[in-house]
Amino acid sequence: MKFETALLHSKNKANRTIKSKATPIYQTSAFTFNNLEELEGFYQGNGNYLYTRVGNPNTDELSEIVARLEEAPTGVTASSGLAAIMAGVLAVAKSGDHIIATDDLYGGSFHLIAEELTQFGIAVSVVPFTNIAEVERAIKANTKLLYTESITNPLLRVEDLEQIVALAKKHNLKTLIDNTFATPFHCKPYLLGVDMVVHSATKYIGGHSDVTAGVIVGTEELMGKALAKVVNLGANLSPFEAWLTARGAKTLALRMKAQSSNAKKVAEAIQMHNYVEKVYYPFIHGEDGFGAMVTITLSDSANVSQFFQSLGWIKIVPTLAGVETSVSHPLTTSHRALPPEKCAELGITEKVIRISVGIEHADDIIAQLAEAIDHSIQS
Repeated sequence: MKFETALLHSKNKANRTIKSKATPIYQTSAFTFNNLEELEGFYQGNGNYLYTRVGNPNTDELSEIVARLEEAPTGVTASSGLAAIMAGVLAVAKSGDHIIATDDLYGGSFHLIAEELTQFGIAVSVVPFTNIAEVERAIKANTKLLYTESITNPLLRVEDLEQIVALAKKHNLKTLIDNTFATPFHCKPYLLGVDMVVHSATKYIGGHSDVTAGVIVGTEELMGKALAKVVNLGANLSPFEAWLTARGAKTLALRMKAQSSNAKKVAEAIQMHNYVEKVYYPFIHGEDGFGAMVTITLSDSANVSQFFQSLGWIKIVPTLAGVETSVSHPLTTSHRALPPEKCAELGITEKVIRISVGIEHADDIIAQLAEAIDHSIQS
């Protein structure tokens, strides 16, 4: 199936007594059994559902959709993107093990691995994946995992996934790639040899800013371990959130085409503005755009507070995606968990603005952003 078709149709027909076109919401905490023998059959592998923390038709549908789009064998849903990342790391690493992560991760992911998972006894090295030799030097006898993002947040560096996979295979390591920004519409890391691919489905998979969800996909073996972590740590996704996310996913291709095209137009126009010092966008990776995120650095003469006060109809939001254009300030929101010296080293300064481009007309987005930039100078 082509991507647009695979979004809507599974090769496996749903086995339901009532043949509804849309999947029902199985808003239940538990499932019933006719007798003890049937209940015991579940534990012997002969039944589908017991308790929603363990599994539910709606969460299964969502994980199946994302696995199908990434062309991976199977997947697992979780209550958020961070919960899915946690499940992926814990699927391969335990106390006494070591993982290596890129230094330009999303701030929440950075905090998770550097502050929270270390309390589980997992050692973490954070190094620039732009220098593959430095990544290799960081590998130890107890290293289990390499973790990075296909497009990094917020400076939109496109990771060399083939290089990362080759290094991992050389040293018998697993790989975990956050594909939230690119989505499987633009990039399918599993097909490049990546072991696990994770999404904050809150963002483009759901696409409408009304859910919080995470999905991780990969091999049957690794996903079995990730599912055990989600179940036993209580990080499961609710049926209604899963249903909303699966519903939103049906328009992923339409949304990404429009938003990526708009983002490229925005990036091309804004880089010509006199008071924009730098524009971050992966221009060379897609003729019609490569992702819906654009990051800019305003000039030293710009007043950032005045810029945010002058955005008009563009919303100020501490997250991203959704169909409406929004703007955030990474230094004080998404990356405030990073040490100040690390932000400075990466170039995440007060003047850096992250733009999540929506499906409005590109000319309107460009005009509103230009007006806000102009007002930031006039202050």
